[in-house]
This record gives sequence, C-alpha cells and structure tokens, in this order.
Amino acid sequence: MLTNPSFHGGPLQFIPTVRSELCCPIQLHRRSLASSTMENRRNRRRRRRSISRSFTQFSIRASEDVSVLAADSAAVQASPFSVRIPVGDRHIMVETGLIGRQASGAVTIRDGETIIYTTVCLADVPSEPSDFFPLSVHYQERFSAAGRTSGGFFKREGRTKDHEVLICRLIDRPLRPTMLKGFYYETQVLSWVFSYDGLHPPDALAVTAAGIAMALSEVPNSEVVAGVRVGLIGEKFIVNPTIQEMENSKLDLLLAGTKNAILMIEGYCDFLPEDKLLEAVEVGQDAVRGICNEVEALVLKCGKPKMLDAIKVPPKELYKLVEEIAGSELVEVLQIKNKIPRRKAISSLEEYVISILSEKGYISTMEAFGSTETMPDLLEEDEDEEVVVDGEVDEGDVHIKPVARKTVPLLFSEVDVKLVFKEVTSKFLRKRIVERGKRSDGRSPQEIRSIDARCGLLPRAHGNALFTRGETQSLAVVTLGDKQMAQKIDNLVDEDEYKRFYLQYSFPPSCVGEVGRVGAPSRREIGHGMLAERALEPILPPEDDFPYTIRVESTITESNGSSSMASVCGGCLALQDAGVPVKCSIAGIAMGMVLDTKEFGGDGTPLILSDILGSEDASGDMDFKVAGNDVGITAFQMDIKVGGITLPIMKQALLQAKDGRKHILAEMSKCSPPPSRQLSKYAPLIHVMKVKPEKINIIIGSGGKKVKSIIEETGVEAIETQDDGVVKITAKDLSSLEKSKAIISNLTMVPIVGDIYRNCEIKSIAPYGAFVEIAPGREGLCHISELSANWLAKAEDAFKVGDRLDVKLIEINDKGQLRLSRRALLPDAEPEKQSTKPRSASLQNDNVVSPRTPDKGKPKKAVTLSKDGSASERAEPLKEKTVPIKVSSPATDKTQPKKSGGNISSKSGNAVVNGEAKVV
Repeated sequence: MLTNPSFHGGPLQFIPTVRSELCCPIQLHRRSLASSTMENRRNRRRRRRSISRSFTQFSIRASEDVSVLAADSAAVQASPFSVRIPVGDRHIMVETGLIGRQASGAVTIRDGETIIYTTVCLADVPSEPSDFFPLSVHYQERFSAAGRTSGGFFKREGRTKDHEVLICRLIDRPLRPTMLKGFYYETQVLSWVFSYDGLHPPDALAVTAAGIAMALSEVPNSEVVAGVRVGLIGEKFIVNPTIQEMENSKLDLLLAGTKNAILMIEGYCDFLPEDKLLEAVEVGQDAVRGICNEVEALVLKCGKPKMLDAIKVPPKELYKLVEEIAGSELVEVLQIKNKIPRRKAISSLEEYVISILSEKGYISTMEAFGSTETMPDLLEEDEDEEVVVDGEVDEGDVHIKPVARKTVPLLFSEVDVKLVFKEVTSKFLRKRIVERGKRSDGRSPQEIRSIDARCGLLPRAHGNALFTRGETQSLAVVTLGDKQMAQKIDNLVDEDEYKRFYLQYSFPPSCVGEVGRVGAPSRREIGHGMLAERALEPILPPEDDFPYTIRVESTITESNGSSSMASVCGGCLALQDAGVPVKCSIAGIAMGMVLDTKEFGGDGTPLILSDILGSEDASGDMDFKVAGNDVGITAFQMDIKVGGITLPIMKQALLQAKDGRKHILAEMSKCSPPPSRQLSKYAPLIHVMKVKPEKINIIIGSGGKKVKSIIEETGVEAIETQDDGVVKITAKDLSSLEKSKAIISNLTMVPIVGDIYRNCEIKSIAPYGAFVEIAPGREGLCHISELSANWLAKAEDAFKVGDRLDVKLIEINDKGQLRLSRRALLPDAEPEKQSTKPRSASLQNDNVVSPRTPDKGKPKKAVTLSKDGSASERAEPLKEKTVPIKVSSPATDKTQPKKSGGNISSKSGNAVVNGEAKVV
C-alpha cells in the first residue's frame, strides 16, 4: 500500500509512515475475516480487542509525533532566511520563511523594485492515477503593484488576461519534466506580482520563483528549475535585460532549465541565424546553472523532505503481461497511416487487453485492494486459532502457528492497465521509428508531409488562405481596419497600449473528430495564437507605410500535429492575399525527438524527427517549433518531456528545421490559386494626411462636435487625429473619403495675404460689412469700404446672406482674424454697378490666378468653392504635404497622387489645396 511520509525527530523531518500504520490493522482485520468462515464468537471478540489496542497505541504515537512536528514547524517559521543570487550584472533577492508559512513551499523573489510572491501547496490525499501530473499554475498581476486599480466597475482583478495565461504556461512547462512518475497528489502553484517598478519584467522572475518554491516543498521533483531572459543588444547578450534595454534588443529569449540541461525555451527575434540563437541559449544556460547552484544550497538549509514514499508506479509484471497480450497487434496497428482509424484501433486494442486481464483475474474490482497489491500472505486458520496482532495474545489463549494458503495472483486496477498500455504503445512506436526508420504514416525521420495551399476561398473576406500539411489544416482569414479595431491591452503601467496586429487561434473539437466544449479560448489556444502572431510580426510593414490594423484568425479544421506552425504558414499566405505588403514569406515546422535510441535498438544517438504527428508529440521526448525563412528565425518554442537536452542536440534540431522550412516555403510558392496581393474591394480605404499639430483642435472642435459633423456629412467610417498632426480617414468608398479629405484640408489651410478665394458665400451681414466664408468653418470680414468700388451706405443695399462673391485676403491681424476685399478684384476703369443679384454667376468656372500684388511679391492662389463646399486651385506646392495612402490597389491607384505635395483632385470636384490648406 502507498504511504504518505510524515515527520520524525529533528526540524522538518518526516515521521515514518503514518498512513501505513493506519492501514495495517485494517488489512489484518479484513484478512482474518476473509479466512475465518468457521470462527466462533469468542475468537471474534478477542480479535476485535486486539485490533482496538493496536489503534489505541497508534493514536498515542501519532499524537506525540504531531506535537513534535508542530514544535519543529514553529521553530522554523520563526526564522526567515534570505539569499542574494547574482544574475547577469545585478543580484536578485530570494526570501523564504517570512510570508506564507503554512504553504508547502513559499518564496518571495525581488529584482529591483519588482517583487514576486509564489507558493506551492498539495492535496492531503492523492488523486486517481492518470497519465499526467496533476499540476495547476495561476499567475496574477495585481494592479496595486504599480499603484493602480482596475479600470472596470468592479475594482478587483477579474479573469486571467492573455499575457498572464502565457506566463502561466512559461511556469508550467519546465516544471512538469522534473516531476517523478507515480506522484498523484494534486499540486498548485500560485504566483502574484506584488510590486512592479516598470523596469524589471516579472515573467522570468516568476519562473525562477516557482522553481525555488517547488524545490523547498515536499513535492518530489528531480532537480531545481530556474528561468532567465536573454536579450541581444548590438552584438552583446544581456541576461535579464530591463524593459528599456529590450526596446533595442534583436532577441527576446526566455529560457528555463536545470543546472545540467535545458527544459524550455521560447522567444522571438528578427530573422536571427541559428548560430546566434545557440549562443544566446548557451549564455542563458550558464545563468540558470548559477541560480540552481545557489538554490540547492538554500534547499539544504530550509527545504522540506520529499514525499518519495508517496510515489506509486505500476509493477513490472504488468508491463510484461500487456506486451504478451497486445505486442503483435500493436505492431500492425501502428502501421495504419490515417489518424482516426489508427486511434480507434488502438482504443479497441486497449479494451481487449483490459477484458483479457479481467477474465484471467488480474484486474481487481475491490476497492480494498487499491490499484496494485500482492496477496501471498493470506493466512489459513483452524476453528480455534486467531491472528496475533503486534505479538499480543489474550490471557488463556494458545499460541498459534499461521499456515500459508495458496498464492493469489497479482491484482491491478484498470487505471494502471491503461497507463501501462499507453507506455507500451509509446515504446513500440519509438522502436518502429528507430529500428525501421519508418514512422506511422510511412515517412522517414527527415521527410515532410505533403503540402497543399489555396487562397481566395472566401469572397467577402479581405484575405484568406487554406493551408494543409498532411492531416493538419488551418483556415486563415485576415481582416483590415482602422485603430478602432486595434486590441487594447490593460497592463500594469498606466499607459494605454494598442496592438495593430494580432492573431487569434481556435481549436474546435471537430478538428480531431471529437465532441467537446466550445467556449472561451483555452490556455493552449492562447499560447499557440501568440506563438504564430510573434512569428508573423517581423514581416509586417511599418504603420506609416500601411496604416491598417490587421487581425488574423486561424481556425484549425484538421489537426494531427503542429497546428500552430500551420497557422504561421496559412497566416502568411492570407496576409499576402489581403494585399498587405509583407517583407517576405515565412514558414513554421515542429520537430520531435527520440532521446535514448539505444533502448529501442539504436546506437544511442538522439533521433530528430521533422514535422511530427500528434502521436509522435505525445510519445516523443521533445516538441520544438521553429518559424522563419531560409535566412533566419522569427519565433521558436521548445518543450521537453525528459530530463532536458544539451546544446549539440538543439543545434542538430535547428539545422534540420531550417531544411524543413526551405521545403515548406517552396511548396507555399506553388499556392493555387495564388494570393491576390491587392486590397479587397470590401476592405476599408484609409487616407493619411499631415496638418500642423496646433490645428488638430480645429478638426476636433468643441467636445468633438466638428469631427462628428464631418463624419455625418461625408459618411466616412472614422476620423482619427494624433497629437503630432497626423490625420487618418477611414471610409468604405472613395467619394466619401474625398469629401472628408477636402473639408479637413480647408479647415486646416493656412491663409496667406494676397490669396484670392472665388465663389465664397456670405454667411452674415453687419452694418460695417459682410462676413464671408472662404473655407468650411473659416470666415473673414469684408468691410463695407471693401465691398464695392463705389460708396455704400449699407451693405444690405448691395448684398444679402447667401450671395457669393470673389474676395482677396488683404490682412491678418494679431488675433488671426482675416480682412477681405472684393474691391481689390474689381477693374478700376469700369465702375461697379450696385446689384442685389449674386455676383458669382459669371465666375462659377473662373479658375484664373490673379497677378502678383506689387507690394508683396508672393504667388497668388485662386480657390473656387462649389456649393457643396469643395474647392479647386492652382498654386505652387507648400512644405506641408498630405501623406498619400500607400496601398497598391486598383481601387486606389487611380485616385491617389503620384507625388506627395502636389494638387489632389478627383472627378467629384473635391480637392486638397496644395496637399494641405494652410491655417493661421
């Protein structure tokens, strides 16, 4: 039976086998009852008294031991211990024994003013045996760590955010390989960011804190785990760089491992060569080794003994029985190429093994026997004999001599049979690959599955691609939009962060032919989506060249290994189909490994597998995903299921992955139909223009009224303004885009003394003159003395509101007010006749530029405003320019200017004055 270690004498030492002592009287009682069908009542009473005394003595011993444990625990809790560990060019502070003293392991780790608190706790009783270690990890960033509160209605941290989920995965993945098989006590790791200085990132610290807390706890893990981040600034590798240093880094590598091996790496880079990545891994491994050595010394001083006696593994005899029953059939089943038939055949074979063992009496259905127990010591007694417990006999009883009955065969639980069957299946799969060089689908270790790629399947989507590699398939869809479509990130720092590019990955149960839950994205989906997103990010154009927000959706429609890398390939093709001017094409591939080939008939050299299947991922020793092109790497992620790998093995995997990427890129170039590489007619149009920063408020207006009125008047989707003077107009059609562009240009135009404005409307009349609108929202005063060449008693005598006339700008005062003149444009030789009719009829199509004024010597501008507020002009370009939309599309090429700063006109009559109207 399993025993849970308890404490014995000395500080934080185990008491020997409390649970086993508890079970011994029960077992003896059951065995005696099972073999005493002819016992008399007197013997039964004596046996019960004996068992009662045994329980009483055990209770006394247990209470004494618990008292010793409590005293020892209190002594340890009263003395916190801390240590400074050098990491890179600074130290981290690790402290235990002060906070969280009731947890199995608790540690506080500090870097600068960033503080992480992590605990490890385990359940009191074991869970049902399964094929995975029952470990759960939760990581949370408290807003109070940065002096903030949640922005929502409830001032409490809500559900786990995506980046917190990613850090949970970073903590979980390196811990699992160090857990010993057969330990089924549910274990929980909780990690909080209690202080954040905005300079030292918490994720690498959280990995190290979890590794230290696990090492201090009773959980029986094999080695200490630590994690570091490595950056590359120039040609120098930096361990645990600050956030400011990471802004200039070409590499973002997070590495976790033990002092002897690498357990997990994940990172992103800008087409970094394989040799540079290996150098970074070596630097990170050296730093991890230093941390682990210091932590081991800490564990010797204040760590708790491990629960090694709680480990329960199936007996070796069960492995032999399963191989005898299913060995030959497994060889045939593993040769089935297709996933679903192979999975069903393996499941049927498992049921067959269970049924055979049940018929032979090897599988126990009695809860009393546990999962595995040998029963050779059952006793046979005569009528007047009784079992002696702990050597005690009642007065008057006769000493007895137990006689052994026949041996009962081994009894196994059904769960143990399933666990052993899975391991035997994995063994036969590895043996087939190593001995024969053939995998389940018939490929060699380096061979890539057949690839098929298609674009343009969804006519209304902005861009889409269907990428198929063997039995793995991804449908990638691209949607383009403005900043309103950007993803807002709520982080610890008090700044709004928006992502203009994000990839969302979904893995419905139908992709593996199963029925399952459909709801919020799982942690696996979030992690795979982020990996594919970071892989594609380096090939995107700058925002100045392509001012769109880009969303990629990858829906896995079939899955048999490496669906995240299929998302990279499909996403790249979908971006090209959407007309995004990507820098190059990239591909992704997943690598597997059989580490100890000597056990399966090889020479002991690790065997690297390219483009692994799902079964090879589950039964293999490594899952190494690498994305990039034939020049360098953009993203990578490695999980190890054994004790770790070395740099030579990683080098071999990287070089083999590079060959695989080249092959996949060649197949992607054969995509049929190919990507359109043009904007879809259903994609929104975005125009970028530049105005003087101080004129942004004119566009926005009081309380945003002006910009809202422009949107309503023109029908555009949105108008985005920035403090640096950049204005982005988003519209569904070209006509509305041109209207809003003309209005904004006129609003922000800078008038120059001497400019001429034609066909301008009189907005209001005062006794001293008329107010004339020379551009939307921009008016000037034409004094009564400047309205006519002749003397006027009242302005109303000659003009009324709504009349149109040509005016010239003759003065701009200190307040920015404009003074206009109509008289300056009238012929001197021909006196003007007063009339109440509009003067603009004969000048409707007059675009003549007036001559230079002799006193100013500056070029004049003729601006004609139509009734709809549009304008046209001819003048020399100014320094301020409108930034044209930089999109190659038939829908926009004919209407966008070839040269920035020139006149922009359209068939609708709208125009931008010199690319940007100038406003005082």
